[in-house]
Amino acid sequence: MIQRLVLDYRGEELVLRVLYRSEDGPNPGTKARRREVTELTRSGLRHALAALDSEAGAECVGTSGFTTREDILSVALPRSYEASEAKAAS
Repeated sequence: MIQRLVLDYRGEELVLRVLYRSEDGPNPGTKARRREVTELTRSGLRHALAALDSEAGAECVGTSGFTTREDILSVALPRSYEASEAKAAS
């Protein structure tokens, strides 16, 4: 289950940092592990975009106070079982 998804824009590069919990998953460095993390990232991005499009939207929950601004948005994402239940109901 995905815990945190951080998007880091570095010039022309986009770096995704994914924190997730997995029970007895594939070993690090294997193709199966890469596929698992890729799918978790895809689903996390889909959920984040859906939450931003929802009526609740995103809420600014903190700012950095620096001249270069860094705002922190909090988006309520449905839990994986809620998303699958909503998809089944549609």
